[in-house]
Amino acid sequence: MSKHFLDKAMARLAHDAPELQPGHVWLAGAGPGDPGLLTLDVLSALAQADALVHDALVSDKVVAVAAEAEKFFVGKRGGRLSIPQGDINALLVRLAKEGRKVVRLKGGHPLVFARGGEEALALAAAQVPFRVLPGVTSAFGGLASAGIPATMRGINGAVILATGFAADSDDRPDWAALARTGQPIVIYMGLTHMAATVADLMKGGLAADTPAAFVENATLPEERTVVATLGTLAEAAHREKVVSPSLIVVGHIVSLREKFGR
Repeated sequence: MSKHFLDKAMARLAHDAPELQPGHVWLAGAGPGDPGLLTLDVLSALAQADALVHDALVSDKVVAVAAEAEKFFVGKRGGRLSIPQGDINALLVRLAKEGRKVVRLKGGHPLVFARGGEEALALAAAQVPFRVLPGVTSAFGGLASAGIPATMRGINGAVILATGFAADSDDRPDWAALARTGQPIVIYMGLTHMAATVADLMKGGLAADTPAAFVENATLPEERTVVATLGTLAEAAHREKVVSPSLIVVGHIVSLREKFGR
């Protein structure tokens, strides 16, 4: 029945999706995991592609949409052997130069902690036409799924997105400075260096009893939210065996989850 309603809605929308041309690369965001969070343009891109270069965080259901495409898996996971970014850039350029219709599919949004910017620069340098198709970033999709508002009047006037696993030490956030803002912080890829991050946030002035949470496998059927405090994050991660991919959320927006009945 839901498919019937979806088909009718799509017919009414009459969306004129862009056409993927041979020799072009589209950097597309698959959202945090749930196929329902794909945008119409990304869905159309997958149907048009004859080469799909995708990450580990893209679900099999989403990959299967690109039924006519040759698949190139280039997934990265922290702490594991993975394809160097330079090789991925070169692959995208090569496929485009071969006249392929290329979709580079990433979890979340391609330009939010996904290295899509580096790929865009490589494509521009090689004079390969490209465009960016936004996706629902994992932070906002994951928070909504877990029942945690990204912003709430009377609690926060901003929200900070930060990476806990910087590729270069120069990119490492100044956690103490972020703590002093008093605004909620959503941390991507934060498990590996969590102890150091927590220590720096507390040095910056965040109290040990500041509400915090892990959102594991956000928006997927196996999603799990583990609520703790800043001071007990490491203990909770060990006790509950929290694994990647997980978002870490620090701030008083976490306390609203219970009030929302989640």
